[in-house]
Amino acid sequence: MALPSDQALIYGFVARGTLILAEYTEFSGNFKEIAAQCLHKLPASNNKFTYTTEAYTFNYLVHDGYVYCVVATESAGRQIPVACLDRIKEVFLKKYRGGKAATAQAYGLKEFGSKIKEEMKYCMEHKEEVSNLARVQQQVEEVKGIMLQNIDKALNRGQQLEVLVDKSDNLRSQASEFRQTGTQVRRKMWMQNMKIKLIVLGIIIALILIIILSVCHGFKCT
Repeated sequence: MALPSDQALIYGFVARGTLILAEYTEFSGNFKEIAAQCLHKLPASNNKFTYTTEAYTFNYLVHDGYVYCVVATESAGRQIPVACLDRIKEVFLKKYRGGKAATAQAYGLKEFGSKIKEEMKYCMEHKEEVSNLARVQQQVEEVKGIMLQNIDKALNRGQQLEVLVDKSDNLRSQASEFRQTGTQVRRKMWMQNMKIKLIVLGIIIALILIIILSVCHGFKCT
């Protein structure tokens, strides 16, 4: 069957790792092979990924070891396929969470192909609703990302503040030690000054006595 020229979701599957468990398509083409090849190149971390060719977008959602894929014509944009991925994931988890999905063999969940079809059909028949919801979710994710960045920055500032507090404590300790040392130095200098003054005073008194004695020829001045 030839591919449509307008916006369309043309292929979808669910895989465990690189093992495809269920799929759905009504069209023919090499997009299935390309989608499977891209599946082997996906990072293992939970995230969304999109690969683009001249005709299609290959959209993936990796979550807890499972991979959800929707292939769309390039004209379909990205919001609708990504929204469809979220819907397929929710239905799949509701149906197979803790069930046979963990041990199923290749294409062992063929019955889920009808669910993929339903979600793809719903997204195409409710494009505006799905696009708006996807846009809101994207904004929420962006705000969430900004909040996480702000939290990280706040934590980093907290660490810097702790360093500053440590430094200020050290400075206060050093200042206290400096004040104590300064007080001791000033006291020592004051004692030395007093000793010098007393010595000078003693010398002056001695000189006065010498002068008096020399003038009075002893202590018998007339």
